[in-house]
Amino acid sequence: MRHRVYGKHLGRNKDARRNLFKGLVYSLVTSGTIQTSETKAKAIKGLVDKIINLAKEKNIHGLQSYISDKSLQERLINEILPKLGTRTSGYTSMVKVGTRLGDQTRVIKMSIIGAEELKPIKKEVPKTEKAAEPKEVKEVKKTPVKRKTVKK
Repeated sequence: MRHRVYGKHLGRNKDARRNLFKGLVYSLVTSGTIQTSETKAKAIKGLVDKIINLAKEKNIHGLQSYISDKSLQERLINEILPKLGTRTSGYTSMVKVGTRLGDQTRVIKMSIIGAEELKPIKKEVPKTEKAAEPKEVKEVKKTPVKRKTVKK
């Protein structure tokens, strides 16, 4: 019986589920679209609406609990919110892509409405001053192996 059980547990405990949802939301805001299973997409749909409403209200403290990266917060407020217009909910669209070959799970392409044209953010990896040079490999002479024959 599922009396008074809220939401999908997805085979995870509370902390793992929270981190999964944060990762999915982070990917969605970063790239504009993600491909994930149907149950995961349905599980984060309400969370994405809640986060976008927090951004509309300029509630930075509430937004920080879901998106800790400042550049993503600015992107959400400056680039994504103007494209949503006067919508009050339903900020995401879900399109069924097909089934995954490994386990036959339905895969859905989830995207923020109006954010399909956004370029994905690529994180810059800091470069070191000196790149590690490959070490020279010494050649090893191969000696033939002598095998003994066993008489039966």
